[in-house]
Amino acid sequence: MKVRELSVSGAFEFSPATFPDGRGLFVSPYSAAAFTEALGFPLHVAQSNHSVSRRGVLRGVHYAMVPPGQAKYVYCPRGALLDVVIDLRVGSPTFGQWDSVRCDDMDFRATYLSEGLGHAFMALEDDTVMSYLCSTPYNPSAEYTISPLDPALGLAWPEDVTPVLSDRDRDAPTLAQMQADGLLPTYDVCQARYAALRP
Repeated sequence: MKVRELSVSGAFEFSPATFPDGRGLFVSPYSAAAFTEALGFPLHVAQSNHSVSRRGVLRGVHYAMVPPGQAKYVYCPRGALLDVVIDLRVGSPTFGQWDSVRCDDMDFRATYLSEGLGHAFMALEDDTVMSYLCSTPYNPSAEYTISPLDPALGLAWPEDVTPVLSDRDRDAPTLAQMQADGLLPTYDVCQARYAALRP
């Protein structure tokens, strides 16, 4: 398993080895040993999610308030998608910046995003599946969304794909609006959360 930290601190790309043969293919998208070595603590999984999207479906930007927040380990077992991580932590050196990983059923790259980071993705093929391992259960009272088309974020979605959004994501506020309303996590609180996870 190869691991690299993205340009947004607290976000990582995991690239597993794949083993194709005449029968098909075997891959292990998640390794507890590799994760713990990279992050310094094990991944606590409280919930797993599974979404299926047609080409062009754009989900996000979603995040949960910290504490406790919700960290996610996501991969694509079928199809292809562009996975995007956005730093929403007020006071972070990379606040407002983002990075992306192409996840697909060829390389099976996975993305981990720490608590306080925003998440969005666009399906690049029909019947694209996204699987999530989540550190905390879904808590609607602490879940928020920011427009994935916010010009200030400048997320580089593929120009040859027409975005298909839910009403919630289409009508979501901008990053600046959420910051003005005090509805973004802070860098200091997130750092305290990360430190509490380490033995």
